[in-house]
Amino acid sequence: MVDQKLYSLLKVYESGSFSIAARQLSITQPAVSQHIRALEQELNVRIFERGNGKLYVTKQGEKVIRCAQKIVGLTRQLEQELSDGRDMIDHLTVGVTHTAESNPIAEALARYCDVNSSISIKIITMPINNLYKMLKTYEIDIAIVEDRIKDPALKFLPVDTDYLVLAVSMEHPFAKRSMITLEELKQERLILRLPNSGTRNLFVAHLESNHMSISDFNVILELDNVATIKDLVRRNFGVSILPKSACLDEVKQKTMALLPIENLSMMREINIAYQSDFSQTDILRGVIDAYNETLQAYR
Repeated sequence: MVDQKLYSLLKVYESGSFSIAARQLSITQPAVSQHIRALEQELNVRIFERGNGKLYVTKQGEKVIRCAQKIVGLTRQLEQELSDGRDMIDHLTVGVTHTAESNPIAEALARYCDVNSSISIKIITMPINNLYKMLKTYEIDIAIVEDRIKDPALKFLPVDTDYLVLAVSMEHPFAKRSMITLEELKQERLILRLPNSGTRNLFVAHLESNHMSISDFNVILELDNVATIKDLVRRNFGVSILPKSACLDEVKQKTMALLPIENLSMMREINIAYQSDFSQTDILRGVIDAYNETLQAYR
């Protein structure tokens, strides 16, 4: 149903190479080159340029690629919906951030599937900006995101309110405290998310509102895997700034303590983001109900 030239275009874009795209598509490199030339001739644009031994996408090429992603995404969605109709099963692809992967949302999705046998869910974990791109090209059906962006094509359904807190080992002296100050935090070994994460950005924004910089603190390690950060904190290698929702199990098991930082009220929403033409809104309400039931298990 989709023109093969579009698959070639997207593979070249993703891999940055005509030869790699050809291998992945199991066709010859001249065939891939011919597909790209044909698209450029049909649309009267230049999609790729070469420079310094690399392949670059032109501004017009970016528009072509975004459109191709939508066409392929919509086609896959149609094929899935037709298949679902035959098999009496609804497939849902859900994108989550690395933070959401560690909070109750994954368990809530599993709980929802457990009581709705006609639903099959695939979870994809990506940085938040990637999730928005995949949502707009129909590569995923919904996304679980922290906060929201202004985009008329997207709708948001609130799931929960979350807070960033200081996470420490039960062996740490702070574990018996009810709050710490920023000056005290400066003396600690910090294990943080990477600079492009929403958690890190929210922490930095609140530091700046207090006329401080991340460089004022002793950051010993930066990584993107929330589970690894929690493991290192539990073993008292350092302390971290983490969402409260991502640490519920550790608090329940009493393997980690959470406490606020004075003058830092780091609150944010957890939302379900979806395209305005998404029709299965009953599933969204069902997921939220499952999420609330999951939270009860941690109380």
